Amino acid sequence: KDYGINIYEERLLIDEGVRGMCELLGFDPMYVANEGKVVVVVADEDAEIVVKAMQKNKFGKDACIIGEVVTDHPGRAWLQTVIGGNRIIDMLAGEQLPRIC
Repeated sequence: KDYGINIYEERLLIDEGVRGMCELLGFDPMYVANEGKVVVVVADEDAEIVVKAMQKNKFGKDACIIGEVVTDHPGRAWLQTVIGGNRIIDMLAGEQLPRIC
């Protein structure tokens, strides 16, 4: 069975400096390399247990649930934006180029 992913933008921990620099340069922070981050996919019933265990470690103190696995859009990752819209998160076909406006 195919599944999709919903990610909730308001739950993403993006440093304000990084967000500002991406905005200035025209980059999407969803596609910027980021060392020291991990995405863990676990069964729904285990999610809170895993997050609490991760938060006990200094490197996981900011661990949180940022999304969920769904069946309504198989094979796609969607970002639910802070303004309530949805955007498909596609893989980049090449290098991320600055937005020139």
